[in-house]
Amino acid sequence: MADTGTKKTGETVHTPVLLEACLTGLDVKAGGVYIDATGGGGGHASALWQKSQPGGEVIVFDQDDAAIARLATRFAQDGIRARTVHANFRDAARLLPELAGTVDGILADLGLSSDQLETDERGFSFRATGPLDMRMDRRQAISAREIANEWSAEALADVFFHYGEERRSREIARRLVESRELRRFETTEELAQAMVRAYGSLYKGRSRRHPATRLFQALRIAVNDELGAVKALLGEVAPTLLRPGGRLAVIAFHSLEDRLVKQAFKEPPWHAQ
Repeated sequence: MADTGTKKTGETVHTPVLLEACLTGLDVKAGGVYIDATGGGGGHASALWQKSQPGGEVIVFDQDDAAIARLATRFAQDGIRARTVHANFRDAARLLPELAGTVDGILADLGLSSDQLETDERGFSFRATGPLDMRMDRRQAISAREIANEWSAEALADVFFHYGEERRSREIARRLVESRELRRFETTEELAQAMVRAYGSLYKGRSRRHPATRLFQALRIAVNDELGAVKALLGEVAPTLLRPGGRLAVIAFHSLEDRLVKQAFKEPPWHAQ
């Protein structure tokens, strides 16, 4: 989820990516019903609402309480009468059964927002010191701290391999477990430093990418079950809520999400449409 622009303290400036392409692809019309599955800074939702007037309805999902608060403020200031739902989009069909077969379009801008990445206390970035958290929904129990400190070396290796596409996952996971036996990981900085040590000579001089880049991504995906949510969107939510002829637009930024979306669009019901 891309937020770009110049930000003052406590302020979100959201320049939504691929906005015109999404509006065109969704074929937004006045009086239509649309879902923004990932509200973020509100740029996409605001455009959907304005484009669907008069008479249009926009429902905005976000699992991040901070994002929901920002959306409420922005919509009030801009006169946007969109409905916000504090939940993961994977639950849209269950939470709003009355919308079954009535939605004209769904937009999902997947991934992490800059607001989340740049807020140190959320623990998403290895370039700043913060608690080892990474939860998009802070109501959930499991965080990156539990995974990094309590999951087995085998489980960690699977996370790094499947979600970070890290070929050295088993060796790295083993070394991280050895490190945490001496001292638990409590901050992003502590974990990132341990990851650098775990790579050792495998990293030095071979890549400009920080060794924690893929591993932090993998942990974040595991904490938030991001790929499970994408599968639910493609396999259950959108097919249930979209009316015949309705449209789904998905913006994906890394290969794991992109692969799921492209594969789904080759199969029914998407291929048939």
